[in-house]
Amino acid sequence: MFNIAVLPGDGIGVEVTEACLDLLKATQSLCGGPILQCTTYDAGAQHYARSGEALPAATLEACRRSDAILFGAMGWPDIRYPDGTEIIPQLDLRMALELYAGVRPIRWFPGLPRVLTDERARAIDFVLVREQTEGLFYARGRGRVENDEEAYDTMQITRAGTTRVSEFAFRLAARRKARGKSARVTCVDKANVFASMAFFRKIFEEVAARHPAIESDAAYVDAMALTMVRKPWTLDVMVAENMFGDILSDLAAGLIGGMGMAPSADIGDKYGLFQPAHGTAPDIAGQDKANPCAMFLSAAMMLDWLADGHEQPQLEGWARTIERAVENTLAAGAAMPMEYGGRAGTEEMTRAVIAALPQAYREAA
Repeated sequence: MFNIAVLPGDGIGVEVTEACLDLLKATQSLCGGPILQCTTYDAGAQHYARSGEALPAATLEACRRSDAILFGAMGWPDIRYPDGTEIIPQLDLRMALELYAGVRPIRWFPGLPRVLTDERARAIDFVLVREQTEGLFYARGRGRVENDEEAYDTMQITRAGTTRVSEFAFRLAARRKARGKSARVTCVDKANVFASMAFFRKIFEEVAARHPAIESDAAYVDAMALTMVRKPWTLDVMVAENMFGDILSDLAAGLIGGMGMAPSADIGDKYGLFQPAHGTAPDIAGQDKANPCAMFLSAAMMLDWLADGHEQPQLEGWARTIERAVENTLAAGAAMPMEYGGRAGTEEMTRAVIAALPQAYREAA
């Protein structure tokens, strides 16, 4: 049995989490094997409005005790701390649990409209790894404004932080290579301007030298933004500083049409948190319009992580079954999310993917 701490959060986070729990229950019933004991805990902006706590100590402790964390989305425009900043407990969790690797896989699924008209865009399949505990985000809560004339936020790049996220990227590339995918790791930085970024690249190259079986190269972040639009099918695994990774991950989701197909994971040496890359979407919350597929694919990432960490190959089978069910649903036109011009809301998409599980299970076996 695996204990999963479930934090639905706010807005559509609640809706896609409920849909995902239904999908996991159906997958477990179909595939058999380990049991996922999913327990829901409070956190987020709306909980803060009710209680004065955004991330209760009991919730954080439950996350520490869990085998994995399944996270919806948190934040709300009109609910803020007294200093005017947003309620974003996901950042607190990253720091508290040392979730240093933000993993953002980007893949185009057959059946979806194509943002890029080039036929090669059908082959988009890359992963952006974002360092999440330092970089420019290190300045959160530490910035200063002097005399209402100057403002300063400090970037932090450490040898330890850059080494561990670079090692993670190379391990990920090796797993992709083992599955028959291309495996090159690209360091994304601004080493031509900033000493911190030159240091980031230096450490990356030291790590790369320890992985001669995996190709490596480097690119400036502005050039990479252009490459991501012009020829994203040439990309494999990228590793970037926190802020650069934050910006590029949203650009990456745009290449496949939107955040509703963009899963993510926040991984550390001990803990793993899995969430769709989208936000709480207040404009459509409570209207059965949210696309749950990013949440489904994030759950598949969770299953892969549990399978690797606990030697449970059956859970890897669950992951492939869920991915194949999403792919088959879209490719067959059984349901198309409203986000992509279709008519299927959250509930209809969930029913369609669950209905596709048996065939997906046979294909994944």
